[in-house]
Amino acid sequence: MSFYFLSVAIVVIDQFIKQVIHNLMSLGQSVPLIGNLVKLTYVRNTGAAFSLFVGFSSYLALISLIVALAVVYLHHKVPRPRRWVHISLAFILGGSIGNLIDRFFRGYVIDFVDFGFWPVFNFADIMINVGVLIFILHFFEEEVEEVKIEKEEKDILEGLEHVSSTD
Repeated sequence: MSFYFLSVAIVVIDQFIKQVIHNLMSLGQSVPLIGNLVKLTYVRNTGAAFSLFVGFSSYLALISLIVALAVVYLHHKVPRPRRWVHISLAFILGGSIGNLIDRFFRGYVIDFVDFGFWPVFNFADIMINVGVLIFILHFFEEEVEEVKIEKEEKDILEGLEHVSSTD
């Protein structure tokens, strides 16, 4: 799947959900989805994650733009065979642009996923976090693979030394 296609799909899904929430719910309204465990709650967030930096929406928009540009740059710098890195970057880009659109056109981000015990968040936030998680897991997987290869090489060399010392 194309990096840009996936990013755009995430933006479209994010903006569609936010528009539905905006059109069908009143600000502050909460609707149970799964009992009291998960609710749709319409809130407007002028801050960042966990409602930090409330009122700094224009600065956060600039940071989102910089992140989006950095992700596009990384996408073009990372070798093509690293499919999961490109997927993770597409998730981060799509989520960042989804929230950037909100900040630019609304001056706030629409949040709606509510677990009650956690700050309310949205689809774009989920995509950004999943992208970061995939990115981190991919590099841990690479590190484990490198350690495994080094161990195999060491075992082979020790085997060769053992064979040559018995001659």
